[in-house]
Amino acid sequence: MPRARTKSKMQPVAASRPTMGKRGAAQRAAPIELYYWPTPNGWKISIMLEECGLPYVVRPVDISKGEQFTPHFLAISPNNRIPAIVDPKGPGGRPISVFESGAILQYLGRKTGKFYPRGERARVAVEEWLFWQVGGLGPMAGQARHFRQYAPETVGYAIARYTDEVNRLFGVMNARLAEHEFLAGRYSIADMASVGWIRLAEKLGQDLTQFPHLKRWFETVRAREAVRRAFAIRIEAASKVDVRDPNVRAILFGQRAR
Repeated sequence: MPRARTKSKMQPVAASRPTMGKRGAAQRAAPIELYYWPTPNGWKISIMLEECGLPYVVRPVDISKGEQFTPHFLAISPNNRIPAIVDPKGPGGRPISVFESGAILQYLGRKTGKFYPRGERARVAVEEWLFWQVGGLGPMAGQARHFRQYAPETVGYAIARYTDEVNRLFGVMNARLAEHEFLAGRYSIADMASVGWIRLAEKLGQDLTQFPHLKRWFETVRAREAVRRAFAIRIEAASKVDVRDPNVRAILFGQRAR
């Protein structure tokens, strides 16, 4: 796999998995553009692209500098959030942009026929756990991390409220995984959507040893080669973000309607 290359702002950083299946066809295909920052939501899509072997290029969106509010990005993602993709070969052979991580996972699943089953019963199971993640696990974990790590003052009620809710959700996963190898039975986009949040368990105030089935699942998913490659994507600027900087905090946490 090519090593990550640093380019100018909103330009490609890393092209990952440039070949798939029929090598020549993949090399000729224009890559999918992944608008990305290394967060659990960003990881969902890099994992799916890696798992599917699709050629793609990473376009960093430095959310600490407000790049998510540029007209170019807003035309792709009107909610000013990563991730988003542009597929130059979308339906009918025409480009298409897709925002919202769940919608992107479903789109790529339909496009490739992978990790998103066509059978109605199997698809319902995947969608149940995918929407459970986007509507529950992600938002609650995000709030827990904010109040535990980023809030300017200690708010005991908020810390307890969201840490406890994440604990409950981890318990829901643990019970499900006691009877199933993966969330929807077989490995799917539902697992890809959730694994990044479990990766942050310690920062969310959770001890995975208390959830043995969830821990087994996490170790299994994390060990997949595609997941390892997705987690290995490095954005140099992300490692230099200082969340204590008032300007950064204003951008990340102080936004209202524009």
